[in-house]
Amino acid sequence: MFVFVCAGCGAELTVPLSEVALPVHARQVYGNGAQLPVLMQSGTFAVDPDPWGGPWRTWDEIGPGEAEARGIYAPVHSLSDGTPGASVIAPGDIRGTRLIPEKRGGACCGLDGADGPNMACEACDLPVATRVDDCSLWQAVRLDAHAAHRVPVDGSHAAPLSWAELVEAGERTPLFEPMARWGQVESNDHWSWSPQWEAAAGHALAHLLAASQGQPVRVPDGLTADMFQRSLDALLPAGPTERHAVLAGPGLPAPGAGAGILLVPVHPQTGRTWTPAAPAAPPCLVPLPLGVWLWLVSPEPYLPVPASGRIPRDVLRDDPLPLLPGSPFQADRGTFQHTLVRLPAVRDPWLRTILKNAGSAT
Repeated sequence: MFVFVCAGCGAELTVPLSEVALPVHARQVYGNGAQLPVLMQSGTFAVDPDPWGGPWRTWDEIGPGEAEARGIYAPVHSLSDGTPGASVIAPGDIRGTRLIPEKRGGACCGLDGADGPNMACEACDLPVATRVDDCSLWQAVRLDAHAAHRVPVDGSHAAPLSWAELVEAGERTPLFEPMARWGQVESNDHWSWSPQWEAAAGHALAHLLAASQGQPVRVPDGLTADMFQRSLDALLPAGPTERHAVLAGPGLPAPGAGAGILLVPVHPQTGRTWTPAAPAAPPCLVPLPLGVWLWLVSPEPYLPVPASGRIPRDVLRDDPLPLLPGSPFQADRGTFQHTLVRLPAVRDPWLRTILKNAGSAT
């Protein structure tokens, strides 16, 4: 475990924290005025390797050479020129800091970090972090890589859980959840597709397209098809030859020889993608957050009638039907584009065309 300290005076800025992988929805902008919860689980931190926040530079100012050196392989409107390597934590885990009032930014319901670090060390006034809690943004505190340093905490360091332990724990991400607008009491009469699922779909869809090599792709029927098939059919050409993508991972049977694309989980602590043991021909791996993958391989059942027996005559249901979103599932467009421009395959003209025209289909 680690504690973050001020680079200026050495004062402690956080509670003890364990490092985990950065969630795939960390940069998601969701809806209009939506009230999103805290990004990071309390007691954890994740390192964001990419720059975040201002100042910003347009594509014309950067150029393809510098962009590729930064892992960007297709034109974007602008890129952050901020400091990379920020450590992202839950707002409740920060200590010994104060807000800087004049650094509110252009937010409408909270803080968006547009003016740079908006939290200072109480002991020496050094700007050390940026709090983000505006509407449509995941709530987090981003500790500046230069102003806040992590130091080990004495004591035992737990090893990451094994894949078997993670599957046994079974911490799945629900497919839909109640959502509220900022400033309103959360109400169960407005349910939406989970923002985490939409971000996971956008991230995985970019990898699916890169793995398709321009051929049609068929995913398993059911919830996986609801998640991906409509977008794949809209973005890829129709044809007699299809590539098959299947769910694979810990506890599942080995995929068949015809499966060239595997939808696999990502370890939530290490960020490593699950890989099959010594495959004859290495398949293309499409990463999914573990909580989403667990739900896909083992969906939570909803029984419209009792598991045994029958509902008595003249008795209506004594529990309501689940409240479902009122629109079809859609992958998060921003996450999709953010991911696709960072895949080298996007250099191919056919995939570059999809990137330009994918707005309405994703």
